[in-house]
Amino acid sequence: MTATPPPITHDAPPAPPAGVTTIVPQQSGTARRSHERAFTTRVEQVCSTDPGARSALRSGLRKDLDSVRRMHRLIARWLPERRSPDVERAYYAVAAMIAAQPRSALASAGHADDGPVQPGGQELTGSAPRRHRTSLGTAFATAVTEGPGREKEMRAGTAESRLNLLTRQSVNGLHRHLPSSVGYLRSLGVEIDWAQLLDDLGSWRTRSGRISRTWLQDFYRLRNEEAAHQADEADEQEQVAGPTEAPDSP
Repeated sequence: MTATPPPITHDAPPAPPAGVTTIVPQQSGTARRSHERAFTTRVEQVCSTDPGARSALRSGLRKDLDSVRRMHRLIARWLPERRSPDVERAYYAVAAMIAAQPRSALASAGHADDGPVQPGGQELTGSAPRRHRTSLGTAFATAVTEGPGREKEMRAGTAESRLNLLTRQSVNGLHRHLPSSVGYLRSLGVEIDWAQLLDDLGSWRTRSGRISRTWLQDFYRLRNEEAAHQADEADEQEQVAGPTEAPDSP
C-alpha cells in the first residue's frame, strides 16, 4: 500500500519589521556587487562629463532623502527594486561623495573595462574580470604610507583617529562624519573603492562590527607591512655603506 504524500504548503513570506516599507534585496552577492560597481562607475563617468549632473549630485551631500530633489532623476533608476531604507540612503550618499571630489580627481574617472552598465539591479553583461575590492581602512593606510613626497599628506595619528571615530558611529553618525573623511582622502589623491563603500554603508546597521573590524585590520596590517619594509630598506642601506671607520686617535 502506498502512503499518501503530505500536501504541499506555501508559507507566506515574513512581514517586514514595523517602520520598514521594503525588504533587503534578494540579489545574489555577485549580482549585488556587480550592480554596485556599475552604479559607482556610471556616477563617476557622469560627473566627469556633465557639470550640471555633477552639481545636482553634489547638492545632496550630508542631506536626508527628503532634501535631495535634484538627485532623483539621476539615482532613482539605479536603486535595487527590493531594498532597505539604509541601502537607498547609501546610494544617494555615495553618489554625492563621488560628485564632491576635487575636479582633478574626476579626470581619471570611468573604467572602460567594466563594460556596459545596466541599471535596475542587473549584472554586468560584459566579460570584465572581477575587481578586487579594498576597504576604507586600506585607503587610510595608503594616505599615510604614500603621503611623504606629496604636496599634502596625512599623519599616522590623524588617520588612526579618524578611522577609529568612524568605526564607533551609528548609521546617522557615519553619514554625518564620512563625507569629510572621504573628502580629505580624495584631496590627497587616495583612491576610494566606491562600490565597497556603498556596500558597507548600506549594511552598517546590521554588520557594523564586522565592517569596522575589516577596516581596522586592513589599516594596521598595511601599516605594519610598511614599517617592516622600511626597516628592511634601512638594513640594506647600512650593508651597502659598510662599517663606519672610527676616527684616528690624536
